Amino acid sequence: MLGTRTKLQQAIDEKQATLLAILRQLVAFQTVSPPARNTLDVQEFVKEQLTAAGFLVKQQAFYDQDALVSGKLRGREDSQHHSLLLNGHVDVAALTDRDRWQTDPFKLVQKGDQLYGRGVSDMKGAIACFLYLFQLLKQLDIHLPGDLLFQSVVGEEAGEAGTKTLLKQGETADFAVVGDTSDLAFQGQGGVVTGWITLKSPHTYHDGNRVNMLRAGGGLKAASMVEKMPVVIEALQKLEHYWAVTKQYPGFPAGTDTINPAYIEGGIHPAFVANECRLWITVHFYPNETIQQVTQEIEAAVTAAAKADPWLKETLPTFSWGGDSMLVDKGEIFPPLAIDQSSPAVQLLKQSHEQQLGKAPTINMSTSVSDGGWFDFYHIPAVTYGPGEMQQAHSDNETVRLSQLINYTKIMADFVLTWCSQAK
Repeated sequence: MLGTRTKLQQAIDEKQATLLAILRQLVAFQTVSPPARNTLDVQEFVKEQLTAAGFLVKQQAFYDQDALVSGKLRGREDSQHHSLLLNGHVDVAALTDRDRWQTDPFKLVQKGDQLYGRGVSDMKGAIACFLYLFQLLKQLDIHLPGDLLFQSVVGEEAGEAGTKTLLKQGETADFAVVGDTSDLAFQGQGGVVTGWITLKSPHTYHDGNRVNMLRAGGGLKAASMVEKMPVVIEALQKLEHYWAVTKQYPGFPAGTDTINPAYIEGGIHPAFVANECRLWITVHFYPNETIQQVTQEIEAAVTAAAKADPWLKETLPTFSWGGDSMLVDKGEIFPPLAIDQSSPAVQLLKQSHEQQLGKAPTINMSTSVSDGGWFDFYHIPAVTYGPGEMQQAHSDNETVRLSQLINYTKIMADFVLTWCSQAK
């Protein structure tokens, strides 16, 4: 195996032009999300790459003009050796500041060690490394004892459950690496759930009635729901402050449990008193908490505040949580991901990292989220581990270092050979 390992590492250095060619093609696909619904061509490219590398490939429709691709490179003794699943998303962040780009976002540009283009850091760079590695395994006629699986998903940028869909269908492995942006740190994460809190009046009034709602002796017991939403927001702020004092989790800055009032809408038009108001919130929670737990705490706090209000106590707020798409049903869920640092797979990945870079990897918890949590949700041990810096994700002039992509490919090559050769 030493000879095979050495040949593979040498090939990664010698054939860098192939890595760049793959990344150049990936960047050229304009898969920004939102608007999404634009990944059929890039997924066809991924499918062709996997097929050429000897994978058995499955492609399926997701949303209109979007698709999911997954493949398996069958191990020669798969029942006796560990399997590995590599995961990545091909959708990229929207271009909110295109005029600030110094290059064409959809053309890979190299300036020394820096590579520029939308998605090079988040996370087409990692996908290019995976596809490059698969190609080299085929060229060098390397046959793994255990199964090697790959998922090319869409929807991560818009909270759409591409990864969840594949795992729910039964795709599994003994360990998974999500190659999302982590600057080669081992990362877990907290969870995220979005929700809508709605205030709705039992009656709708013309704004000419407002004077009777406000003046002494007006006699009309009613209120604008827009004006009552601060009761809800204040309750959320108090709960958020309480969480900051009473909750903590190793690896997170204190106060990472947050409740963000992100978006508000309400009313009909100026001729009416606002009969409805809706608040869209984003809730971050720790790995030792559940969605049910945190949403129940929020509902209890908001309901208590509403019951203390003379106008709202008879018209209590309603709640709606989660969803499968920020674009379709205006909701999302990202489960948390805890890292078991004592697991054999994590230890072997750490060993591969140390051999290549000469130092131990940073192991931390991200305050952002990726699809990594879905593996924990489906009881598949996993870690988020990929090239690219978080400050580059979603940024204008997005960049990644070529040297880091090469190092990442070498680390993953060593880990693939090692883990897939481990007996169960």
